Amino acid sequence: MIFVFGSINIDLVVTAPRLPLAGETLRGTSFFTSPGGKGANQAVAAARLGAAVAIVGAVGDDDFGARLVASLADAGVDTSGIGIDPAAPTGVACIVVAATGENVIVTAGGANHRVGRGELHRLDERLPDASVLLVQLEIPVDVVAAAIRRAHARGVTVVLDPAPVTEVPDAVLTDVDWITPNVVETEALTGIAPLTETDARRAAGVLRDRGVEHVAITLGAEGCYYAGAEGSFRVDAPSVAVVDTVAAGDAFNGALAASLDAGADVTTALERAVAAGALATTKPGAQPSMPTGAEVDALIARRA
Repeated sequence: MIFVFGSINIDLVVTAPRLPLAGETLRGTSFFTSPGGKGANQAVAAARLGAAVAIVGAVGDDDFGARLVASLADAGVDTSGIGIDPAAPTGVACIVVAATGENVIVTAGGANHRVGRGELHRLDERLPDASVLLVQLEIPVDVVAAAIRRAHARGVTVVLDPAPVTEVPDAVLTDVDWITPNVVETEALTGIAPLTETDARRAAGVLRDRGVEHVAITLGAEGCYYAGAEGSFRVDAPSVAVVDTVAAGDAFNGALAASLDAGADVTTALERAVAAGALATTKPGAQPSMPTGAEVDALIARRA
């Protein structure tokens, strides 16, 4: 079973012809709300692919929180680990999506920023059932580090999506099995922008030297670059019609966790993760864009 320890947000999304400049008021073309948060998105992504998934996190005692818990349950995610925080609002992400599919996001963490001992206790109670722990950095980093240590001590495979990027101590990375930074996060963590395969190899080597066994650098439309116990190679992304790139990385991480939970080999896991990430860009919104297992299978078959 996959346990996601992470953020739960409501996304407030405005579409626009392009991204605004600093200080500019830009006329948008549409507005909608959607369930989001990196943790919740990744939980839904894995559940849509058929994995058994539980999430541990927090929402506020408000309408947004109730809506998000119900949405996760509807997607097949075990929500018994979600706490209701009466002292903070549910987290919010304000997103602008350009016609090209590019986006900018600003978050107000709310209850996510207060995740702590209570959530760690709920995670501890369920870790004996876990095969994979999937974490991100939209909740306090020290709490994420504690969750990683506890999972590693129990032999649970730990997947870290280091977003939003912040410095992660080596003592934490040595307990991480997989790390999945994008290009910006890779440069922040290693000082190397992985814009060529040579640079991606160098950057992955830095992260491996810091203790991570498997490094999967996500490259957007270029797929991903892997370095680890199975050697090093790139997995190309399939060509799709991009509508909205929001949560493509979450689809990648959820699919990777689902494949690892199912016992897939590294190559298969990455091929499915890249396909899921590509499919997520073909629909608007975060959780609504997470693909099903049948959709991933069909896209991979189309490429064969």
